[in-house]
Amino acid sequence: MTDARFEDGAEHPLRLIAQDAEGLGILAALLQDAVFPITEMRFAKTRRRFALLLNRFRWEDRAAAAAAGRKFERVQSLLVFENVMSVRSSGIDRQDRETILSLLHVDFVATDEVSGVVTLVLAGDGAIALEVEALDASLRDVTRPYFAPSGKAPAHDL
Repeated sequence: MTDARFEDGAEHPLRLIAQDAEGLGILAALLQDAVFPITEMRFAKTRRRFALLLNRFRWEDRAAAAAAGRKFERVQSLLVFENVMSVRSSGIDRQDRETILSLLHVDFVATDEVSGVVTLVLAGDGAIALEVEALDASLRDVTRPYFAPSGKAPAHDL
């Protein structure tokens, strides 16, 4: 058995930026159900940068995988927010180094023309809030896609 390859779909890794709420909404759709160990998030206070290394479900490939009858894929991606003035979290135990977090949604609420709060909503009522001077987010795939260990697409009972 081999992992999926970029060549299989003639695709390239994602490399996107968001500098407004609409752009962040696109990133949020691609990031839904991404998972990451609690140890893979960093706030570089002096650089005003918050970064997450996460394993995102490849929503952009879901329909093609289902149509071809092949396994669904995940890919490691780097999510970076610039201009971060502060970071707060709730509902997560930062001391539990074994915790795996699941990202459900990313939202931005402006507090004036450019600044605001980005909220990373996590499964289990957890959240990470980033106070940003200006919205500047990037999402970049950093590995080749691999088959999702569960073999299933995420599903939500609403």
